[in-house]
Amino acid sequence: MENKKIIAVVGATGAQGGGVVSAILNDPSHEFAVRAITRNAHSEKAMALAKKGAEVVEADIADKASLAKAFNGAYGAFCVTFFWEHFSPEKEMGNARNMAEAAKEANIEHVIWSTLEDTRKWVPLADDRMPTLQGKYKVPHFDGKGVSNAYFERSGVPYTLLLTSFFWENFIYFGMEPQKGPDGELAITFPMADKKLPSMAVGDIGKCVLGIFKAGNKYHGKTVGIAGEHLTGQQMADTFTKILGKNVKYNAVPPAIYRTFDFPGADDLGNMYQFNAEFEADFCKARDLSVSRSLNPELQTFEAWLKKNKDRIPIHKETA
Repeated sequence: MENKKIIAVVGATGAQGGGVVSAILNDPSHEFAVRAITRNAHSEKAMALAKKGAEVVEADIADKASLAKAFNGAYGAFCVTFFWEHFSPEKEMGNARNMAEAAKEANIEHVIWSTLEDTRKWVPLADDRMPTLQGKYKVPHFDGKGVSNAYFERSGVPYTLLLTSFFWENFIYFGMEPQKGPDGELAITFPMADKKLPSMAVGDIGKCVLGIFKAGNKYHGKTVGIAGEHLTGQQMADTFTKILGKNVKYNAVPPAIYRTFDFPGADDLGNMYQFNAEFEADFCKARDLSVSRSLNPELQTFEAWLKKNKDRIPIHKETA
């Protein structure tokens, strides 16, 4: 590794971090070496990364000292938090602050922070078009990240704020796959009416991150938004129908109904989709497809991704 700049990747065994690790390891130019940061270096996923050529280092984002040690000697760092483990914006903000301060202590030369909008800049707490959650948030898993941007902006470390999009992998791992409704028909469900949702493959996030690091100081101090496509629920349903060979409908429920669904975080996601829909122009504009493609020329369409991954969609296995 002595001749390569090291990129330290937080959450290396998770979705986004794993995508960044893969992008660096599979980069034909081999410009960077990767330091995979994980809480358990002996996990199956961590050991698999080590076999592929990553340096695996243990650290916990709740422990700033462990992070500073893990960042030491690295050129760059990719920082991400894990809201769905604890559902706490406060915890997320504390972890983000730890990463920003650890990056400063370790003299990191470029940190990329995976973030999202603070939706309260568009929908103040007094605005009752959507409920206020946890007493002071509209979309908790967005708002905490948006607030945390300030830690990186004030850190003194060259930073890029990366606005990500809905992961297509949610159709595999997050229970969003086409499901049979009361009418026996398969459907995907979003409270988005006919509005477009920026979305992409997790692996393409990693390749875009690599593109930002490769650009040197071009994106220092900048906010970069990425997506693979901007699609309506109907367009996604039509693509499922085409690729799975089964009719898949789009179930456009109202946000108020979505918020009542029986899974953890349904109220948060209901508010998120309502925000995405009501501020479609802003949300899509912030995730420019041409910028995404310039960072990652291999950017996939939803159809191309689904062709590759159709056998991983749980419903496809059940109804095949």
